[in-house]
Amino acid sequence: MALDQANAISLSRRAMKAELLDAETELQLAYLWRDHKDEQALHRLITAYMRLAISMASKFKRYGVPMNDLIQEAGLGLMKAAEKFDPDRGVRFSTYAVWWIKASVQDYVMRNWSLVRTGSTSSQKALFFNMRRIQAQLEREAMQMGISLDSDQLHRKIATEIGVPLGDVKMMDGRLSGSDYSLNATQSTDEEGREWIETLEDESEGADSLFEQAHDNAHLRKCLLDALSTLNDRERLIVRERAIREDTRTLESLGKELNLSKERIRQIEAAAFQKLRKHLQNNMAEVAHYL
Repeated sequence: MALDQANAISLSRRAMKAELLDAETELQLAYLWRDHKDEQALHRLITAYMRLAISMASKFKRYGVPMNDLIQEAGLGLMKAAEKFDPDRGVRFSTYAVWWIKASVQDYVMRNWSLVRTGSTSSQKALFFNMRRIQAQLEREAMQMGISLDSDQLHRKIATEIGVPLGDVKMMDGRLSGSDYSLNATQSTDEEGREWIETLEDESEGADSLFEQAHDNAHLRKCLLDALSTLNDRERLIVRERAIREDTRTLESLGKELNLSKERIRQIEAAAFQKLRKHLQNNMAEVAHYL
């Protein structure tokens, strides 16, 4: 553990000494990599933002995963972002990289924290990383108001706050409250006892199904990005803050920022979604069933 901490500190110090890229240099490096596969440009881009990867990795230390492993996964997410980044989109690389780094680290934590007790659906993932924080926040608020919440009330409030089914909240609470058993533990004290992992069936999809699903997801994402480009800046902001980001903002919050009423924000949001729906229906028949 001490060695792991020392290595993490050493990596952090090296990352802090890396150059800070301005937007123009960052764009030039991105073009050099995309158009000419310039590995020096790629290395410079990744090295400059390794401090961002380390900073994000450190936020997951509380899950008990070695810091070196978290940094490594964050680095892999950073490299994936550099590989897929399109400089023509008009988005800073650092902004784009945040999503890939976070996704890479979260997936690693969920795979290694407990292969038995955690799920992998979007709602279970949101619960895994936010449930205890939301629970503590709700309990603090209740204490300040002088009221006591029983487990059922608490579960219902968490479900509403995160936007997931009540059943998922109860299931995740039970999983997070239990012990973290290893799949390599034996089922009995006998030396010849089977390991729990031997009792699991392989229910994974075949490689062809996984490839088809990945291809469909990538195509759908491109379709949605194209549709978003048809919105004006204000509509895009409202859709992003209300529907895309993980912790969505309220109508009131956006109204204050844009100096508009809640009702006006709701109208703009509805109109923006109608634009998106119309664009997708007119241009991509294969995604019409999602709308």
